[in-house]
Amino acid sequence: MTVSTTLRDVIGLDGTLPALPSATLIMIDFQNTYRTGVMALPDADRALDAGARLLERARAAGTPVVHVVNDGGAGTPYDINAEIGRIDARVAPRDGERVVVKGFPNAFHETDLLDVLRGLDAGPDLVLAGFMTHMCVQFTAQGAFNLGYRPTVVAEACATRPLPGPDGAPVPADALHDAALTTIGDLFGLVAARVDDLPA
Repeated sequence: MTVSTTLRDVIGLDGTLPALPSATLIMIDFQNTYRTGVMALPDADRALDAGARLLERARAAGTPVVHVVNDGGAGTPYDINAEIGRIDARVAPRDGERVVVKGFPNAFHETDLLDVLRGLDAGPDLVLAGFMTHMCVQFTAQGAFNLGYRPTVVAEACATRPLPGPDGAPVPADALHDAALTTIGDLFGLVAARVDDLPA
């Protein structure tokens, strides 16, 4: 099958993956929300393990780290004041690492994320990882692109869940994951398949 040229290639955008020391890492919604209950993702633990490796490499490289959490309020699966909404221990923030609280899929919308990045003198390269690939990761990548940043999403450190398609037939999680990454890679950012693909 012949595939189309990406919009990035048509426009002439740079396709070189960023080195971690020159980037800022944004860890998106690595919350217990996605490990159990109604929002559990089939590949959450795999992505969390990859996210932990990514975080370890970033810290070793001196990369600034920003954590993002979704706050859905008390009693929801996104209750950040309850265990269900807390960041998984494998990727928990350290002292000095900023945490941005959001209420929309795009982590820049009605948050202080942009101010945080400016305070860190971040840019243009942002490295993104987290949950869910087709939702908060994709829309945060788009938001970053729209603001002039150059986002790179680490595929193995993201995951999503199976959902009904337009005709009601199930769309497997890996298919939705790949579709979201393909959308990102068409225009909004780069996609690194593995953590180790990013130069240290």
